[in-house]
Amino acid sequence: MTNVLLKTDEEIELMRLSNLLVSKTHAVLVPYMKPGTSTLTLDKIAEQFIRDNGGVPGFLGYNNFPNTLCISINKQVVHGIPSGNLLCEGDIVSVDCGVVMNGFYGDSAYTFAIGDIRPEYQKLLQVTKECLFKGIENAIVGKRIGDISFAVQQHAETNGFSIVRELVGHGVGRKLHEKPEVPNYGKRGQGPVLKEGMVIAIEPMVNFGKRYVAEGEDGWTINTADGLPSAHFEHTVAVRKGKADILSDFSFIEQILNKPV
Repeated sequence: MTNVLLKTDEEIELMRLSNLLVSKTHAVLVPYMKPGTSTLTLDKIAEQFIRDNGGVPGFLGYNNFPNTLCISINKQVVHGIPSGNLLCEGDIVSVDCGVVMNGFYGDSAYTFAIGDIRPEYQKLLQVTKECLFKGIENAIVGKRIGDISFAVQQHAETNGFSIVRELVGHGVGRKLHEKPEVPNYGKRGQGPVLKEGMVIAIEPMVNFGKRYVAEGEDGWTINTADGLPSAHFEHTVAVRKGKADILSDFSFIEQILNKPV
């Protein structure tokens, strides 16, 4: 496990600030997550909020990616490019956001339901989020990457869904993508040993149908091969003894989502 960069406690606290800004950026988008909003509008709101709060969009210009957010709708798994396309009732929308602040990246993703969605798609969202937290339960000192991978895969497949294999989680730090890779499938007890100070992004990508994906014509968007929906949730976590430290925070989003109308 060469080249895995362990973080000090001070660096992890700086990373927490970056990740909390990502989380708050997601929350700012919640009121606009409704039919008729364009994905480019969401992107502009996010960019302005990040800059207003002392951060820099982490994805904008990364390998020439043209926007602040990756916004992936329905059959799009990840890396969707914001555009003039409008959100529609019944869509499921994955929003992946990264920022740089104090020299460190934050990275987190959340999949939103637009209006009322089909119950089976609601289950896909719920199970994918559960997969994330089952993975996080294994992000502790002494376990291995494969323990995270196995937990994610088992929960998805037990519920009748499938795991995307071509895309993986990753280390995070001064670079957006560091070692080690964190696959969403694998075997317990295999892969690199988890050590104190490792910071990783765990990000299950779970398909409603089969696991296969295909790259879109734009060279970025990854779609399900069968055209069925996919969901994506991601947290950045620091590996600790006994219990992982989750640096990003969905509560900012869910406090707004769950407010009584």
